[in-house]
Amino acid sequence: MPRRGMGIEGIKRRNRARNSVFVDLFGQPPTPDGFQYIPGFISEDAERSLAHTIATLDLKEFEFQGFKGKRRVVSFGWRYEFDGGGLTRAEPIPDFLRDVERSAEDFAGLPSDGLQQVLITEYSPGAAIGWHKDRPVFGTVVGISLLSACTFRFRRGKERGWDRFSIAVEPRSAYLLDGPSRTEWEHSIPSVEHLRYSLTFRSLKQAPRQ
Repeated sequence: MPRRGMGIEGIKRRNRARNSVFVDLFGQPPTPDGFQYIPGFISEDAERSLAHTIATLDLKEFEFQGFKGKRRVVSFGWRYEFDGGGLTRAEPIPDFLRDVERSAEDFAGLPSDGLQQVLITEYSPGAAIGWHKDRPVFGTVVGISLLSACTFRFRRGKERGWDRFSIAVEPRSAYLLDGPSRTEWEHSIPSVEHLRYSLTFRSLKQAPRQ
């Protein structure tokens, strides 16, 4: 599903070079180790098809310890219950996500079925997500953005203050969180201006027995 031409490895090399130039010219903090970003990861046709199908799903308001957010979500493969239930089985990842799932696994360098969970999130205008790390039961994370852009922010505590890094995440792009970017850095997304969908694929460190 990535665009033809350089392929995923070529795009990775290009973006590492771009990040180095960005740091050198503008004095920005370095990209968190383990983070990769690929613009144009899927085609406009694929984006249109995915968004059309997602709009038909039964998304529910995100709940966290009794609080309901502006985001609406649905999980496949596995679901994380924030009321204390932890990781539980969900409906299998549907067929309409299989092609993009395989592309995400290639991007992350994982084998087939290496990403066992996907969270689909609808960000309506004004919706945001606060500072957090993905739950420790999850491993590698691949996110894919649909319909509109957002600002993806990172922060990591240090002796005085924070290390910070931000990147504009465009529609049809993908990002990878692995290594320190996954375990040492928190991330957040401020309020979006336009409707946005995200696909967040995750590996599991160890699936619980059900």
